[in-house]
Amino acid sequence: MITIATFRELCLSMPETTEVKHFDRQAFRTKRKIFATLLEEASTANFPFTPEEQAAWCKLAPGVFYPVPGGWGLQGWTTVDLKKVKKSQLVDAVQSAWYHAAPAKLQEQFRMQNGL
Repeated sequence: MITIATFRELCLSMPETTEVKHFDRQAFRTKRKIFATLLEEASTANFPFTPEEQAAWCKLAPGVFYPVPGGWGLQGWTTVDLKKVKKSQLVDAVQSAWYHAAPAKLQEQFRMQNGL
């Protein structure tokens, strides 16, 4: 089980990330855009993956990752159950979502630091 504090810490560990209020949730964003939202009461988080990434995550860990209902889910928004996800999976998911939201200069730094 991943605690809310651990999820928050993982998101905020990504470069140039801030936490902001987003409707009934907390959101984690770069200067460009949101890469994760957190619904504390349900111990779930949402990520804006591509539809292909969403399919891969949902296949890898069914019942842990699943599409957000409705149109948002069709666009790739994916829910993760923090009570069920493995920390290694969550780290990868946060990094992937952050990467897509990061400005180009941060993407390049991330690739270089991670040998990608």
